[in-house]
Amino acid sequence: MTNVLIGLCCAVFVLGPASGLNRIYGSGDALLKAQTAYFERWGVIPLDLWSGSVRALITPLTALFVHGSWLHLLGNMLFLYVFGAMTEARMGRLPFAAFYLIIGYLALLGYAAAHAASGQTLVGASGSISGVLGAFLFLFPTARVTSIFPFLFFLPLRFPAWIVLLFWFFLQWHAAQEDPRGPGVAYLAHVVGFALGFLYAWARYGRDSVGATRGDVRATEGESQP
Repeated sequence: MTNVLIGLCCAVFVLGPASGLNRIYGSGDALLKAQTAYFERWGVIPLDLWSGSVRALITPLTALFVHGSWLHLLGNMLFLYVFGAMTEARMGRLPFAAFYLIIGYLALLGYAAAHAASGQTLVGASGSISGVLGAFLFLFPTARVTSIFPFLFFLPLRFPAWIVLLFWFFLQWHAAQEDPRGPGVAYLAHVVGFALGFLYAWARYGRDSVGATRGDVRATEGESQP
């Protein structure tokens, strides 16, 4: 299911106007207009979401498969690839798919509620992927993750997942506090998704289950790169 989600996101991006590869959308000003219309149709606009429109209520789902640029897409898919497979293996394919969609929907809904008067369009799978990170933190806290930090001279280093993910969450939380107005990166959606993902894993699998998971990780996955 992780690979299916990655494939869907990549296919939607390549076929849409944001990639610039689909000639049907034209070029120059025509392409820019097509991109704007595309994002407004399939992305979340908080002001419209709370207007009562049925179509607008669907956009937190459609927005999960729309990305604004190559960097946006590749960054999200990298995180989903690294952390999605093990989380899916623990949850099961269909429960993982439902978790991904529901958490993503709620993360974008939370962002829209905090910026209800905003006309800014929001797209991307980062709310869902943040939920995956939160669940991974609970399920596999000791799994080893290879990470690259700019302040450590971009050296690839391996850390336990709990260090990497808590550091990531702190950065998102701090950024959300620094930029409360909403334009730009939707850090608040990341915070909401991560928290919901962690709470779901805690409520669903509990302490006894995670204890067994930790043992499995140390034995079979502890030194692999998730």
